[in-house]
Amino acid sequence: MLSIFQYRSAVTEYLHEKIRVKEPANLYEPMVYILEQGGKRLRPVLVLMSCEVFDCDYKKALDAALAIEIFHNFSLVHDDIMDDAPLRRGKETVHEKWDINTGILSGDAMLINAYQFFESYEGETFKELSTLFTKTAIQVCEGQQYDIDFETRDNVSIEDYLLMIEYKTAVLVGAALQMGAIVAGTSRECKEAIYQYGRLLGIAFQLQDDYLDAFGDPETFGKQSGGDIIENKKTFLYLKTLERANRSEALQLEHLYSISPAENSGKIEAVKALFESSGAAELTRNEIRKYTSRAFEILEKIEISDAKKEPLRKFGEMLMERQV
Repeated sequence: MLSIFQYRSAVTEYLHEKIRVKEPANLYEPMVYILEQGGKRLRPVLVLMSCEVFDCDYKKALDAALAIEIFHNFSLVHDDIMDDAPLRRGKETVHEKWDINTGILSGDAMLINAYQFFESYEGETFKELSTLFTKTAIQVCEGQQYDIDFETRDNVSIEDYLLMIEYKTAVLVGAALQMGAIVAGTSRECKEAIYQYGRLLGIAFQLQDDYLDAFGDPETFGKQSGGDIIENKKTFLYLKTLERANRSEALQLEHLYSISPAENSGKIEAVKALFESSGAAELTRNEIRKYTSRAFEILEKIEISDAKKEPLRKFGEMLMERQV
């Protein structure tokens, strides 16, 4: 098997071969812009890695990998519009660099383009891939809607939040791994197990993402520091703080989340201080470890050699330790 770096390089090389600016340029330039920013390329790497784990040449899964990567970036373009985010991976978001209409239309084209990449597969493989992709795509949309709804709901529970991040983020990680298994033609049991491994890792990944949004270094994280706090998003950190804080601290947090202050008003630091003093920051780190451990338990049960499990385990450990 290749290294994560080698799989990522294979995805990037294939992307440059397949995705280019063409007319009308204002439709395709934003697509190339966001795709060439790189990012972590975690999901397409998982497609290729899973394919090889189940004894199939990763090159057969390149189209499925590109479909996942393009779909993921399509969702980022539209998410950034909804969040009015100024930065993505340390650069201007598509709607800031161009305009909102361009972001919407280019995003739509990316979604359609993602589906096109399944056309290289035949028969049952095509059916399984497209069925899984369609199910996953609608779950991602449902997760995004939950995320939006939670901004104005006062009764969001931790269970509600975990379901939201499962749909918005984790199912796509699970689908990436299962797509590689589908291309490899492995057993139904292995396809399901590798999906669950990815789903649990995806939950850990999103919890880590939310944590880094508050406590990560913007220079390495590549996004606006405290963006979720500015947007009053009810993350695991926020919900755990409300659960653990005394009445005075809880009221203070609720007040801070009821206002939309100027960027330098001190809201972000005040909220982060409550996250820390309540113990919610440490509990979030514990939750990340818990879901990662559960993923590793699933991995151990998959009927592949220990040598094949090792890169998947290292990938999970890398996610848990990341700062970007």
